Amino acid sequence: MDTRTGPPRRGRPRRGQEPLSRRRIVDAAMALAEAEGVERLTMRGVAKHLGVDAMSLYNHVASRDALLDAITEAVLAGLRLPAPSGDLEADVRAVAGAFRSAAQQYPRCATLVLTRQLGAPAALGPTEAVLAVLDRAGFPPGRAVHALRTALAFLVGSLMREVSAGPAFSGADVEGAQQREVELRASGLPHVAAAAPDLAVCDHDEEFEFGLAALVAALEAVRG
Repeated sequence: MDTRTGPPRRGRPRRGQEPLSRRRIVDAAMALAEAEGVERLTMRGVAKHLGVDAMSLYNHVASRDALLDAITEAVLAGLRLPAPSGDLEADVRAVAGAFRSAAQQYPRCATLVLTRQLGAPAALGPTEAVLAVLDRAGFPPGRAVHALRTALAFLVGSLMREVSAGPAFSGADVEGAQQREVELRASGLPHVAAAAPDLAVCDHDEEFEFGLAALVAALEAVRG
């Protein structure tokens, strides 16, 4: 009878455990990134999480950089973009809503969409879809890329504020929010004091809708 309790060698799974695969590695990496932050993600940490030797990961993922690309591709694969309608506002809202829904499952991983340069056709599918919407709306390629990156910055930024907000800022801690409002009113800054009730808390859905409306208005103003 095998009584060993340590991690298996070279990625060999424990009895009854699913064999090591690229999909398992990416899933584990995404779970760790959400728990500890993308910046703290390491191949060794993923291996420990899976209970395998770190070197065994390299049979499936070439490097940490490649792992980050794979995570980004997985986030983008979760996007379910509706068919374009031909109306810029409707299409931008639909894309933004789809991205938010997908990214809310892995908000920390979603930040990688802003920085990774992906080459796989499957990963570039959402980029192609958005650029097609902007092309139909009259954006030349260079301006369409600016619009795409601006929209992504807004989406990821609002997402990170939402998932990182404390209970007082989110409104769940009513007493904490009230205390923050009192502090803002006592700041001695007239405009801060006047806006204290709104600065103290954040309705994330309302903030998202306001930002999205501003984004659509800006795109309408600069297209063509």
